[in-house]
Amino acid sequence: MIRLYNSLSGKKEKFEPIKPKEVGMYNCGPTVYDYVHVGNLRSYICADIFRRVFEYNEYSVRQVINITDVGHLTDDGDCGEDKIEKRAQERKKTASQITIFFTEAFFQDIKALNIKTDGTLFPKATDHIKEQLELIKKLENKGYTYKASDGIYFNTSKLPNCDFFRVAGDQLKQGARVEINSEKHCPTDFALWKLSPINGKRQQEWSSPWGVGFPGWHLECSAMAIKYLGEQFDVHTGGIDHKFPHHPNEIAQSETATGKKPFVRYWLHNEFLSFEGAKMAKSVGNFVTLNDVIEKGISPQVFRYWLLGAHYRSPISFSWQALRGASNAYDKLMEHARSLCTEDLGASPDEAYIETFKEIMNDDFNTPNALALLWKLIKDKKIKKDVKFSTMEEFDKILAIGLSTPPEAEIEVPKKVADLIQKREEARMDKDWKKSDLLRDEIEELGFMIKDSPEGPKIKKMKC
Repeated sequence: MIRLYNSLSGKKEKFEPIKPKEVGMYNCGPTVYDYVHVGNLRSYICADIFRRVFEYNEYSVRQVINITDVGHLTDDGDCGEDKIEKRAQERKKTASQITIFFTEAFFQDIKALNIKTDGTLFPKATDHIKEQLELIKKLENKGYTYKASDGIYFNTSKLPNCDFFRVAGDQLKQGARVEINSEKHCPTDFALWKLSPINGKRQQEWSSPWGVGFPGWHLECSAMAIKYLGEQFDVHTGGIDHKFPHHPNEIAQSETATGKKPFVRYWLHNEFLSFEGAKMAKSVGNFVTLNDVIEKGISPQVFRYWLLGAHYRSPISFSWQALRGASNAYDKLMEHARSLCTEDLGASPDEAYIETFKEIMNDDFNTPNALALLWKLIKDKKIKKDVKFSTMEEFDKILAIGLSTPPEAEIEVPKKVADLIQKREEARMDKDWKKSDLLRDEIEELGFMIKDSPEGPKIKKMKC
């Protein structure tokens, strides 16, 4: 039994999917106008853990992560500039060049963090303008829209009650994160379609029954979620900052358009990752990217390991000191994994440990307790080495921190061997394969094994 904390009810609930053994899961994706910072990446690592736990419990998961490539303004209250158009002007690039570049950077980051993408859909907002226009038309036909000078708005005051705010909880502070628009009928109204400026032309704009413009930020998630997961689905995730106004607005427009409640059964929100005492955010420039982490000599797996040391619903403060401490612990963990995987493999995992691990992860994805159990397993002298390693491999199906394929320990390469490696690389570049083979033989005679890879030669000390 999986139990998870549902922001909709404000308590832990037993997970019961709409369809037996199937999970439809939507994860709010990146706005691709800049690199995704490590605070954003926490959301995708959390979503990856959720998916892996569902799959470990033999659920089939249909996962959707949207790509916001239009419509996200600098203010969540439908004011300000389009972030992508603004960045394109700053960089003297087209909006398309900006979104393609940063979308690819996002994919590289999630790959480096062992985030599963097989079977995951990554729909783009700009590819679903038709679906978004159709959704606005449904809302208009039901009498829930009105036109202001800058666009078409959803009229929240026409809802029978404010239950669409139920997902927001204590995040609901009207006006706290939005600018006031005097044309709004109600402060909580939000844009469905924004009209292009009269005296200017945007790079990204489309014709509509209401005028040339572009979709509101909230609209895309409802349109794409409904298209790929249906009018009702199981799980929707995002950072805690999405609890207001983004997710309540999704609920309002989706349930009004389809007439079905609930739009989503379980809402899961991860807490902020702060930096220097403030929320990490691209909008204020106090952010760290995964490339920054790598340039400090810290691997993406160490960053993932560090994040899993805190529960997803707990705030966590980023610091280089904390990350280096996690790196030391991770190195020790890999030492243990390497020492164990040299034993004969193929043993069955320890059933008691596996059962405990599963209970921990099924209780609202408790990764800190899972890591504590992992260290307990490592220190348990009653468990045979081969059983211990196979149990760690089983843990890694969810944790995905490299336990099943521990990296080789760094070795000291003598200068003579290093010189031979360099000469061999030069021979290979000249396609002198005979010389290359002779140099390989010399390297092996000195006790080192060389393996060629796309990243360059890998050197390993040969066993006696």
